[in-house]
Amino acid sequence: AMAGEGSTFRLRCSLLGHGQDVRGLTRGFFPEGGFVSVSRDRTARLWAPDGLNRGFTEMHCMSGHSNFVSCVCIIPPSDLYPRGLIATGGNDHNICIFTIDNPAPLYILKGHKNTVCSLSSGKFGTLLSGSWDTTAKVWLNDRCMMTLQGHTAAIWAVKILPEQGLMLTGSADKTIKLWKAGRCERTFNGHEDCVRGLAILSEMEFLSCANDASVRRWQISGECLQVYYGHTNYIYSISVFPRCKDFVTTGEDRSLRIWKQGECTQTIRLPAQSVWCCCVLDNGDIVVGASDGIIRVFTESLERTASAEEIQAFENELAQASIDPKTGDLGDINADDLPGREHLKDPGTRDGQTRLIKDNGKVEAYQWSVSEGRWIKIGDVVGSSEATQRTSGKVLFEGKEYDYVFTIDVNENGPSYKLPYNITDDPWLTAYNFLQKNDLNPIFLDQVAKFIMDNTKGQTLLSTSNQFSDPFTGAGRYVPGSSSGSSAIPGADPFTGAGRYVPGSASNAVPPVGGVDPFTG
Repeated sequence: AMAGEGSTFRLRCSLLGHGQDVRGLTRGFFPEGGFVSVSRDRTARLWAPDGLNRGFTEMHCMSGHSNFVSCVCIIPPSDLYPRGLIATGGNDHNICIFTIDNPAPLYILKGHKNTVCSLSSGKFGTLLSGSWDTTAKVWLNDRCMMTLQGHTAAIWAVKILPEQGLMLTGSADKTIKLWKAGRCERTFNGHEDCVRGLAILSEMEFLSCANDASVRRWQISGECLQVYYGHTNYIYSISVFPRCKDFVTTGEDRSLRIWKQGECTQTIRLPAQSVWCCCVLDNGDIVVGASDGIIRVFTESLERTASAEEIQAFENELAQASIDPKTGDLGDINADDLPGREHLKDPGTRDGQTRLIKDNGKVEAYQWSVSEGRWIKIGDVVGSSEATQRTSGKVLFEGKEYDYVFTIDVNENGPSYKLPYNITDDPWLTAYNFLQKNDLNPIFLDQVAKFIMDNTKGQTLLSTSNQFSDPFTGAGRYVPGSSSGSSAIPGADPFTGAGRYVPGSASNAVPPVGGVDPFTG
């Protein structure tokens, strides 16, 4: 049963299973009360409510992608598949379609030319996909029926509207477009940064969330009805409660926020920097996935609330989290001016309000809980190097996500160039493409490749999740602006310094990775 008005969400359970960031969630049709999660660990998992206690059991693990899985949706039941199908999109540019009882895909949809980062299903088995290749595609069964072209940057969010034939796309070009029968009918302008999520309120209204830290409510006719502020950083995901207009959001400020009657009524902080995704189950419980690879479920129902020990363990984990002041999530912090622990004797004025104190030279962050009438510690504020760059695929370059974006200066007076790089990429091929794209002398190939390798040391693809978990202490980070890129190679400028490749001096001074020549295989 749905809990009453004004009650508070508390932890129901924490689910371990994924090895890396949980990037997508959707409620399932079968089993009832279940949901599906997808992760950077390349798997999708189906979770069923555990009849005996408050948890969920992993029923089924699906693999079919050769790279990170970034989104998921359910295709509703049909005569052929009475329990529905599961669709997942990945960084391998593919969409995999699974039945709920086979770990391998039923079929794979190919056609996108870059990461598929959003999926939505409609009536009669239609599927809408959005990609970093700037297009959305409409699929029926295993065929692409049409391609929606018009956005000028990555499409991060797609939704099929209840009314026949209407579709929405949200993009890194900051706009949302409404499509009817494959034609763009209207463009919604208002967001000031990448649009990241969409949610449908009714046939006439929808919500959007964006990297500008705002949520907007729109009429299909084009009018923006309301703007909601509360988050202090990118908002990645938005999900609506069943049978009402209330909703939840998650983002890069380590929080899940619950919105009722247009107000943010509760803020739940998590011990992970990026809270990538959320979905609301039929019973009103909220599932969230984050960069620490853990799925957490929150509930208003007292029967389903976690035990006191589990809640204490969650609070302890939160209290031990490290908060980087540079993310700006707690405002400008001047440690010298902070009060001591006695400041926590005064109650807060609203749920989610944060307060910083200084205790024995350490800065601690607390958040006010209205329902509990107390300050809950949400982490230690740690000074850090300029290290916000190495995170789990969060650096945006031309609207797409990368593990790193290096700034490379070829000569002191010339322009600097951006070189985006993922740890799954081949450094040699990346270096080659970078030189080609920027019309630079191929003589720099060895150096650029070596520069990439030197600056991504220790980041192999299958590193354990804790290596990604804290974006601020990750090894081998390159700090943009730390000098003209020369700090990486001791005492040598990457382009003119010692150890550079001299044509004819031995063509393979630096053997390619794995002994494979990047150009001839």
